Amino acid sequence: MAIKKTKDSVNLIETFKDFKETKNIDKATLVSVIEDSFRSVLQKTYGNEDSYDVIVNPEKGDFEIYHNRTVVPDGEVKNENTEISLSEAQKIDDDYEVGEEVSQRVNFSDFGRRAILTLRQTMAAKILELEHDNLYNKYKDKVGQIVTAEVYQIWKRETLLLDDDGNELLMPKNEQIPGDFFRKGETARAIVLRVDNMNNNPKIILSRTSPDFLRRLLENEVPEISDGLITIHNIVRIPGERAKVAVESYNERIDPVGACVGVKGSRIHGIVRELHNENIDVINYSANPKLYIQRALNPAHISTINLDEENKKAEVYLQSDQVSLAIGKNGMNIKLASMLTGYTIDVFREQSEEDNEDIYLDEFKDEIEEWVIEAIKGIGLDTAKSVLKAPREMLIEQADLEEDTVDEVLRILRSEFED
Repeated sequence: MAIKKTKDSVNLIETFKDFKETKNIDKATLVSVIEDSFRSVLQKTYGNEDSYDVIVNPEKGDFEIYHNRTVVPDGEVKNENTEISLSEAQKIDDDYEVGEEVSQRVNFSDFGRRAILTLRQTMAAKILELEHDNLYNKYKDKVGQIVTAEVYQIWKRETLLLDDDGNELLMPKNEQIPGDFFRKGETARAIVLRVDNMNNNPKIILSRTSPDFLRRLLENEVPEISDGLITIHNIVRIPGERAKVAVESYNERIDPVGACVGVKGSRIHGIVRELHNENIDVINYSANPKLYIQRALNPAHISTINLDEENKKAEVYLQSDQVSLAIGKNGMNIKLASMLTGYTIDVFREQSEEDNEDIYLDEFKDEIEEWVIEAIKGIGLDTAKSVLKAPREMLIEQADLEEDTVDEVLRILRSEFED
């Protein structure tokens, strides 16, 4: 005989059927959660759940509860939860005798609406706990790996994404590349930066600015890296602007830089597009710090390097026309080179006879606005002749000056030497 299902009990099981379908919970775990929830309610109601058997059939969306009691002589029942009088037992079956066990099927709705409400709350709490555990266990071993997820909600400080199982993933604004622009419904790639699990409430944090994101992209595009033929020693980034990658191969037949870049840039171009045209410099790693620093400052050509290895400092001397290349736009090249090599790098311009006739830009403050002078000095040009030798386009682009401003500066500087 099938158990009579109240509206409450039916909804209860349907809730779990939905949970099984949406959360991919296995059958054994589902049964265990339901049974534990019933037993918890029975324990709260009677102080002891040992006298009850709970049988769950998740496939049919059904459950059965049996109340087990020992038959005792009439008038000697001390605990109605564990004992039943002989006369009451014989109403169920005439053959029962004192000392035997009566197993009687009961309807959970008979426990009352309060018990049903308690059961639902208990189940919801266990489901939430189980869901959190599953989410944490799924992602704790994925830290540093690339995931693809669907953009679901975009806020000012973070973006919410959903994975294939509907789990929520968060990407804070500071972990997004400045050029990132997401639309709801599109997919995005990022690495799992970390898994926060405060109070058993896991939060999956994604990142597209981490150097490890570029590392994983390179591993995906360059088989020699994933096969272990090329080693990535270090990666440093100014996200969306520029990155430097130091690589090494232990196989003399493999050019690590060429393998990473690919024929005509075929391998690196896809990564550059993913990172919104981030300029990626791939260099050969060297255990020789002087050579390593020289390569890190590419495309500048260095004349001399003086090292203080104890304090990790390097003095780099260059020709006048190489200073701006070493420093780079907004100082990015020298900053990344320092980050890559671990050395604090100071750039010095080599002095020549011609330089002795040169004039520092600060001497022109009466004719050129100070902020313009500082912008030009910011790209490594601190004298009049170094500015005059620099390409006009470089002054416009790297110093971020208007064409008219640059032309006026050049006119003022030229006039100083025309006499």
